[in-house]
Amino acid sequence: MNEDDEKLRQAFLSVVELGSYAAGARALARDPSVLSRRISALETKLGIRLLERSTRRVSTTEAGALYYAKLRQAMQLIREAEQEAQTLASAPSGLLRLTLPTAFGRLWITPVLPIFLKMYPTIQIEAVFSDRYADIIAEEFDVAVRIGEMTDSRLFSRMLAPTRRVLCASPTYLREIGPLNEPADLRRVDCLMFTPMATHPVWHFENERNKRAVRVTGKMASDDIGSLIQAARSGCGIVMAADWLVVDDLNDGSLVEVLPEWFATGEKGVYLLRPSKQNESAKVRVFCDWLINHFSNCPWSKNDSVA
Repeated sequence: MNEDDEKLRQAFLSVVELGSYAAGARALARDPSVLSRRISALETKLGIRLLERSTRRVSTTEAGALYYAKLRQAMQLIREAEQEAQTLASAPSGLLRLTLPTAFGRLWITPVLPIFLKMYPTIQIEAVFSDRYADIIAEEFDVAVRIGEMTDSRLFSRMLAPTRRVLCASPTYLREIGPLNEPADLRRVDCLMFTPMATHPVWHFENERNKRAVRVTGKMASDDIGSLIQAARSGCGIVMAADWLVVDDLNDGSLVEVLPEWFATGEKGVYLLRPSKQNESAKVRVFCDWLINHFSNCPWSKNDSVA
């Protein structure tokens, strides 16, 4: 809305409602001549006379009365819109649109969403599961969860939890192949390869002193990491997977970590993103605070601290 036009409309409303230029001017803390010039400018802009002036009182013309009625309706709608916006800012309610990584979202966020919805019954959630990095501003998402390095400077990001890639295999398979002492030993065993990995089929490792890159081979490759983990449980080879995917298998002994003194390079964190922290709605604020608190005790990395 043009600021100068708004001044013209406000002058007109004030004079009509208070009945004179003098009263309207006092209400707006302006000189009566200022209001007179503004209303004349408004009439010139609209091309029609809005007010009948007399020495004692100001009245509207037919066009002025119609314009006043419509303008009052418009101002009422604006006030209602502002009140609704202020309500959204102060009370958590409305539709919350989330974009979540497919596997991580299903394993670690979907199971606890009912808890959040019970806490905030006036919030509704639309969750979109995709491993594509959606443009959360252009696609009008309120919150995104992503894994990996964050590069979009337009977004506010907060690490929810650390993560790392773990090399693991079943105890049975490890007994069959004998001890593995360094990454180069992976060349003589079957590796279960995740084809979407950016460096496929090369796996990268590092420790405090060295870095290694190993081109691995094996009898099975897939774009579905869950299938590869299942194959590893069945003794088909060694898999490289995120710790949050295999934590239960490592805890119950279905899988055993391989080369634990070497770190497989890759994603280092699970991140929470939103367009901005400034003037965000209450629904976004309470969801982000709740999710941060939920992951404050990282269930797959008890010894790591969240940045």
